Amino acid sequence: MNNGAKALLDTLINCGIDTCFTNPGTSEMHFVAALDDTDMRAVLVLFEGVASGAADGYARIAGKPAATLLHLGCGLGNGLANLHNARKARVPLVNIIGDHASYHTQYDAQLQSDIETIARNVSTWVRTTQTTEQIASDAAEAVAVANGPDAQITTLILPADACWGEGGTAVEALPVPEPILADANSIQTIAAALQQGSKTAIILGNRVLTEEGLRMASQLSEKTGAKLFCDVFPTRLTRGAGVPHVERIAYLAEMASVQLKGYKNLIVIDSKAPVSFFAYPGKKSSLVPKACTVYNFITPQQDALKNLEALVQASDAQSVAPKLQRSDIPTLPSGSLTGEKVCQAVAALLPENAIVSDESQTSGIKLAGFTAGAPRHDLLTLTGGAIGQGLPLAIGASIAGEDRPVIALIGDGSAMYTIQSLWTIVAENLDITVIILNNRSYAILNIELERVGAGKAGPKAKSQLDLTSPPLDFVELAKGMGMSAQKATTAEEFNKALKNAISEPGPHLIDAIVPSEFQGLKLKILPHLLGALDSIPTPIAKAIKKKISP
Repeated sequence: MNNGAKALLDTLINCGIDTCFTNPGTSEMHFVAALDDTDMRAVLVLFEGVASGAADGYARIAGKPAATLLHLGCGLGNGLANLHNARKARVPLVNIIGDHASYHTQYDAQLQSDIETIARNVSTWVRTTQTTEQIASDAAEAVAVANGPDAQITTLILPADACWGEGGTAVEALPVPEPILADANSIQTIAAALQQGSKTAIILGNRVLTEEGLRMASQLSEKTGAKLFCDVFPTRLTRGAGVPHVERIAYLAEMASVQLKGYKNLIVIDSKAPVSFFAYPGKKSSLVPKACTVYNFITPQQDALKNLEALVQASDAQSVAPKLQRSDIPTLPSGSLTGEKVCQAVAALLPENAIVSDESQTSGIKLAGFTAGAPRHDLLTLTGGAIGQGLPLAIGASIAGEDRPVIALIGDGSAMYTIQSLWTIVAENLDITVIILNNRSYAILNIELERVGAGKAGPKAKSQLDLTSPPLDFVELAKGMGMSAQKATTAEEFNKALKNAISEPGPHLIDAIVPSEFQGLKLKILPHLLGALDSIPTPIAKAIKKKISP
């Protein structure tokens, strides 16, 4: 007779979940023991934030959920930052959280906590299973909700006695609600807005940023003259030669305002109207231009691609050829190494069908420009803004992508949030090349310190953003976890290291020592330049924006 843990695992398999990222403790030992009798792929991680981020990356590439196995409320709490990012990415994900045995909770043991309250921060569906007999049906419901058209995070909490209890019986997958179509009036309204002749921008998000959606969006653009943009941090963006190009909204609000200036209509497709990441004294939060009408099209519950196809037909654009990005591969750089040259080398050497996990922060600001015409690839980004996502994303994406090479560009400060990822990359022998853009500072915060008007920074303030003493040695960190690694201080060294990493599948790390992109006088001038963008002629403002952030 099966116990509850075995019934749970069999049910997850029946529901299509075959990968679980685990960081278990005592309450999950029956789940761990039952793994040997199932086809579940269990991937051990050394920190819960790696598990949640990896499950996010898996879903972005596989298009279906993975599971996490975490220990009690503390374990779930450690995974919250990347669960927040996954929620903003709108990906399906199922958390399995072990709890104390039901009769043990009355004693308020050292690890006792309110797991449901913690889970509700990031989960739309939360349930604590009460009995062994309920585990399978609860698990099937959790997967069905996660797999729904609006792709949700669900959390199933399992008391230990429900897992070890006998009498569990697996169940089959529950039906998933069909995504709905937009009503005809909504489609006609959007089509009319696109064809009225006013200056119009289309902002694309989430499910319409793979090749099929981009081709249809390009047909609309070519037919109507509307400009294509996408979210500042897309969940998954297919790009490169042979794919329609779409311009990302800039992170810096002042630059985003330049991009959107003058538009009278804003068609938002599977996304939301752009807002500033943070509030700044005297600056607006909404980035929608004045006198601009916003049309929101496609809700999370609707079928994104079918509705976009209906809009193409309503706009009589189905026979229009999409505009495809031409191949444009830069030459390899030379000389002293900078963040810009790292981006140039990545574009020059990027293999076909790669996955790029980008959390390079300020050092990678030129990446989009250099890789626009590179071989076709998928770009994964920091959807929720909570750093420490890039390395875990690479793990999940690599496992879901199977033989696809993965390049992870990570800032040094970001890398330290989930540095344990390197161990899992080696343990699973994943074809991931990690590039650390090591400028030895929280450079993005140096920019923000200037932008928010907090006053002149003294030595104590500056020390909070400085990573120079002691310097982080990522080569030694990587080697300590079994990963092949080398340092690069010149473009030639970096080019050679990246060529070797790409030609030899498996785990590699390159510690690229680069200066901060914004420092000294350039850093001092930047806030004043950004503040002036709104008052100078638009063509000049756009040229400045393209120069700083192409």
